Amino acid sequence: MITETVSAPSRPSAGVARRKHDDGSRRGGKRPGGNRLSREGGFASAFTVNALLVLGCAYMVLPVLWLFFAATKDTADLYGTPAYSLGRFAFVENIAAVIGQDGGIFFRWMGNSVLYAGFGAVLGGLVSVMAGYAFDKFQFRGKKAWFGFVLLGVLIPNTATVLPMYLLASVFSITNTVWAILIPVLCNPFGVYLARVYSSSYVPDETLEAARVDGAGPVRSFFSLGLPMMMPGFITIALFQFVGVWNNFMLPLVMLQDQQLLPVSVGISIWQGYSVPQPEFSPMVITASLLSVIPLLIAFIMLQRFWKSGLTTGSVK
Repeated sequence: MITETVSAPSRPSAGVARRKHDDGSRRGGKRPGGNRLSREGGFASAFTVNALLVLGCAYMVLPVLWLFFAATKDTADLYGTPAYSLGRFAFVENIAAVIGQDGGIFFRWMGNSVLYAGFGAVLGGLVSVMAGYAFDKFQFRGKKAWFGFVLLGVLIPNTATVLPMYLLASVFSITNTVWAILIPVLCNPFGVYLARVYSSSYVPDETLEAARVDGAGPVRSFFSLGLPMMMPGFITIALFQFVGVWNNFMLPLVMLQDQQLLPVSVGISIWQGYSVPQPEFSPMVITASLLSVIPLLIAFIMLQRFWKSGLTTGSVK
């Protein structure tokens, strides 16, 4: 009789078992303690990001909050109470002082700023969008060189161009007129660059080719197809233009001498000069500064839906 002898399997040594365990851990993509390390790393990253966001929000919100508290105080409380505390409520008196100062010229300054900023936002933004569209979709001699000049203009600060523009305005005898402010705001190199980026992202070449086959010319293709597709970019450029022209200080300070033509930024600076020898002007200046922020808030609130639509455009193919 033949019998089969089956030997019991030998147990692996401790070293072999340890190596198999390590290999299995590596194949599974996890190592002992990996979850704990990933949780710690995720917490550190989230904490860092949130801390930076809090600092950024504080940097932007605290000055506006101080402006609001300061506009509600009279001269004694403005200099005698903490910055973010309420003293005697004098906001109505401060607004009345702003309205009555120099025959209500503050509202003339506000109207001038709305004119300059609105003109620059609408027409200046349209010029930027048209130029960016042309740089993206058209082929012409010296295209790269001209766009290089545009990028060079982005690098030059606006204050460096004020004196040359003043000399040019003097040649054409338009200093101390509204045209000395309106004509320069039509040119925005950064807006042209941004418009070219939007054109390459949101306006397909196939759509323009189809319009060309149907008989549409370049101008009609732009206003019928290109501009509606680039509307989020146009709104973005227009808002940048509006804020930039509204806060512009050096150009109107150099170009204009008539107080009836000044924007609100330069006008408030004149009142600020009054407050140095006469501190009682300080609450009025602060209240005027607070009122000058309101048009910017209104513009952002009214146009933010175009930004939201622009962020989602192209996300679903």
